[in-house]
Amino acid sequence: MVVRHPSEEPSDLIRSVSRALRVLEAVGQSTRGLTVKQIARRCELTTATTYHLIRTLAYEGYVTRRDDGTYTIGLEVTDRFRELVAAFRAPDSVVEVLHKAAADIGYSHFLGSFRAGQAVITTTVTGQRSPHIEELLPGFDDGAHATALGKALLATLTHDQRLRYLKDQGMRAYTRHTLTDPEALEADILAGDQRGMQTEVSQFREGVACAAVLVQADRDPERRIALGCAMPADHLGESAAEIREHLQATARAIAAQLAATPTL
Repeated sequence: MVVRHPSEEPSDLIRSVSRALRVLEAVGQSTRGLTVKQIARRCELTTATTYHLIRTLAYEGYVTRRDDGTYTIGLEVTDRFRELVAAFRAPDSVVEVLHKAAADIGYSHFLGSFRAGQAVITTTVTGQRSPHIEELLPGFDDGAHATALGKALLATLTHDQRLRYLKDQGMRAYTRHTLTDPEALEADILAGDQRGMQTEVSQFREGVACAAVLVQADRDPERRIALGCAMPADHLGESAAEIREHLQATARAIAAQLAATPTL
C-alpha cells in the first residue's frame, strides 16, 4: 500500500501519469471489473478523462476490456510483477539456503527488508507443512505490525521511528488477535527481543503462526534483513525452542552467503 502525503507532492508532478496510476489501482482493487463511470467515481475524475486514460492503459496492456464493458487488470501487470520479484530476489546462494531450510523443517520461509521506508517481503520459499497465505509474496508491504517478519524489522527502529511508521501505515485489525495499539505492540516487540525471536499467533491469519529473527543489521535500513517462517498456530507453542534454533542457524548461513557474495 502506497501512503501519499499531500505535503510531499512534487512540484513537477505529472497529473496524467498520477491519474493513470490511480485508475490502474482502482481496477486492480476490484475483483469483478469496473465500468468507466465506476472508475471515474472511485478516482474522482470526469468520465471523459477516465475514458482517455482507460483507452491508453488498455492499448498498453495494463487493463483488459471485457464483453460486458467492464475493465480488469491486464497481463502487462503480471510481467511487471515478475520483474519486481526478480529485482527483490535474494542471491541464488541465499535462495538455496532457504530451500534447504524449508525442506528440513517443512515450513515456508520469507526474507524481508525495508524498501522506500516500508517493511517488504523480498523472497519466499514454500514449505509443505505451512498453511498457504496468498498475500505473503515478494512486494507485500502491509501488516508489519501483524507479522513476525515485520516485527523483526520494526524492532531495528527506535521507539519514535516505530510510532511514526505505525502512524503512517496504520494498524489494521487482520483478526481479533491483531495488536492495534502502538504500546501493546511495543511490549510485544520487546518480549520478542528478550526471547531472541519475534512471534505472532493468529494476528495476521487465524490459525497461522509466524516466527522471525534478524539476519543482518546495518545503519542503512534497506540493508537490514529479517528471516521468518510460517506454520500452523499450534506448532509454535509446541516447538518454539527448536524453531528459534532453526531460524538462528539459517540466519547465520544466510549472513555467510551474503558476506561471500560480491557487491556491485
